[in-house]
Amino acid sequence: MSLQPLAYADGDTALTGLLARPSGSPRAAVAVFPTFMNTSPGVEAKALALAQAGCVALVTDFYGPDAPHDAASAFGAVERLRADPLAMRRRLRASLAALEQAAPGLPMIAIGFCLGGMAVLELARDGADLALAASFHGLLATPLPAAAPIAPRLLVCHGDADTLVPRADVTGFWEEMDRVGAQWQLMSFAGVEHGFTNPLTPDRKPNPAYDARADRQSWNALMDLIDEIAPPQH
Repeated sequence: MSLQPLAYADGDTALTGLLARPSGSPRAAVAVFPTFMNTSPGVEAKALALAQAGCVALVTDFYGPDAPHDAASAFGAVERLRADPLAMRRRLRASLAALEQAAPGLPMIAIGFCLGGMAVLELARDGADLALAASFHGLLATPLPAAAPIAPRLLVCHGDADTLVPRADVTGFWEEMDRVGAQWQLMSFAGVEHGFTNPLTPDRKPNPAYDARADRQSWNALMDLIDEIAPPQH
């Protein structure tokens, strides 16, 4: 089982995702939105785990040919991407469309890490046709709060010591989701910092830092929800 390049586009911007297919009949299609660094070995490992579990998984591309290769340039790329929230949502929807074309007729799920965690919540707010959106150490604040009911189930896995997401953002997210009747679940891990899902992340303070317990428990919560939405095929 491996990841294969998948070419797609957002308007005139060429994008390249990485697609993994299960060995048997797929039960769901999962868009895997990566961190602000775009794809990485840690994110790719998550996509392969999803394929092993019977899902078609696409690691999406935020940036196209201008993808950053170091943290300094990545921060600039993120700022450019987020400067136009509507354009960013179009970029995210292009990735969903590419996955749907590659795996038609399957329940659609979006998961994301860091910037990707914020991205899947933006898709849910934007009315994307998803069964589930799951955010792992993603930003929760938004310039475009939800104004209509949110259809997908939401799983938000958050480190309570994440300095990028203050508690005011957490409570603000609860209130926003309650206003639109979202079906949401929050897992908040005491003392856990940003980036807790990636064992390949250097352990440095204050963020990010891997946490094996939070990684395991949040991933198990995701898989439980996927099993409910698209039961394993026997």
